[in-house]
Amino acid sequence: MAKIIVVTSGKGGVGKTTTSAAFASALALKGHKTVVIDFDVGLRNLDLVMGCERRVVYDFVNLIQGESTLGQTLIKDKKLDNLYVLPASQTRDKDALSHEGVEKVLNELSESFDYIVCDSPAGIEHGAQMALYFAEEAIIVTNPEVSSVRDSDRIIGILQSKSRLAEQGKAVKEHLLLTRYNPERVERGEMLSVQDVEEILAIPLLGVIPESEAVLKASNQGVPVVHDSESDAGQAYDDAVSRYLGEDRPHRFLEKQKKSFLKRVFGG
Repeated sequence: MAKIIVVTSGKGGVGKTTTSAAFASALALKGHKTVVIDFDVGLRNLDLVMGCERRVVYDFVNLIQGESTLGQTLIKDKKLDNLYVLPASQTRDKDALSHEGVEKVLNELSESFDYIVCDSPAGIEHGAQMALYFAEEAIIVTNPEVSSVRDSDRIIGILQSKSRLAEQGKAVKEHLLLTRYNPERVERGEMLSVQDVEEILAIPLLGVIPESEAVLKASNQGVPVVHDSESDAGQAYDDAVSRYLGEDRPHRFLEKQKKSFLKRVFGG
């Protein structure tokens, strides 16, 4: 049976789709058969970040409504044989996702995958609630700013009260992923620190992703940033997934990097 992981946040633009793509890719790179589902019906960005937008013929809504089979709808990743994408529909209404339909698809996927990563829309609208409801584990993605953290706290409340596990008297396992972290701005008081965010949300820290040009570059190229093992963001996502899988790795990129003597002299 697959583990169902939702990647979620209260606020848009914090890096959920980037995280969903990187997390799913890293799980596949580590040998786990993984599928990543785009729950953002009407917008659909996951296929762009995964570089498979031109291969979309059928989508999540087609599958739910019986207009396509799982084999017809899943898109195999270009780089990894054990990674698949289930794209959202750009033309349907968000209400096209039904509890019964989503549950049927998840049950079918669970028979052949190790991990199902659900890329949730921001906020608490229908698509987001659908992704949150079926979650067994949740990666709460937040930026180090008050509004983002506050909205994430709201999402944690929904997970703890309105998920399927909550209805059964059980708990969704929560993980905190802090994105776009800039130690220099934290030092200047322009951003919350890691400790501030941990104190507010009170859930275990899975990883800190530094503010990095590599993320935008990877998105534009349609290649999840975790494939860029030379970049700080790629390394940080790899660290986060390794921790998720039980490996003990220290947190990096939390401190301001000191410039070398040559950089101080010559700039850069």
